[in-house]
Amino acid sequence: MRTSRTLVLLAAVTALATGCHSSTSGSAAGSPSGSPSGSQSEGTSGSAAPTGPASEGLATCRTSSLRITLDTSLASGAAGSTYYPIDLTNTSGVPCELAGYPGVSFVTAADGTGRQIGAAAQRNPQFGSVVVRLDSGGHAHAWLQVAQAGNYPASSCSPATAHGLRVYPPDETQAGYIQQDLPACAIASAQVLTVLPVRGGEGARGIVP
Repeated sequence: MRTSRTLVLLAAVTALATGCHSSTSGSAAGSPSGSPSGSQSEGTSGSAAPTGPASEGLATCRTSSLRITLDTSLASGAAGSTYYPIDLTNTSGVPCELAGYPGVSFVTAADGTGRQIGAAAQRNPQFGSVVVRLDSGGHAHAWLQVAQAGNYPASSCSPATAHGLRVYPPDETQAGYIQQDLPACAIASAQVLTVLPVRGGEGARGIVP
């Protein structure tokens, strides 16, 4: 009888230990190994939160209520490219939110009359999307990588000068425009533009995204 009780007790302890080990292993496997620099950055007037249920469910920021600018003072070069922050400011009187990538392309004029030059910006998948809350007057930004058009052979680039950028905020179909002259390639196979996902606050030197 004592032997039977001992066997039952040993079986229970073994099951408990196995269950604890399985739970710990599952948690470790599901935890991220690390987060990219700035992936949860917060600005003084725009904050970031993970996408999903944690979102406050605010309305998406509309193009008509955003001021969209390119901060050329923070331009920095690396590996044949120049990086610029595209800043988005909530000009409405109510909070809204942004998440994901803006759509960006070169245009011949910084208004609705301009035609697109070359390929639209491709998305850099290195960084994940976060939900960014913009209070009234709050800021968000997305870094734009502009490869040097002069590094492409003329035959595969067809060099051109863009006089602006057309920017679609995430989940918007109405474009905003930035007036800025930039070297471009008219041939779409020359991928000059790459965009990173939106983050909270204005762009800051040395913090990507």
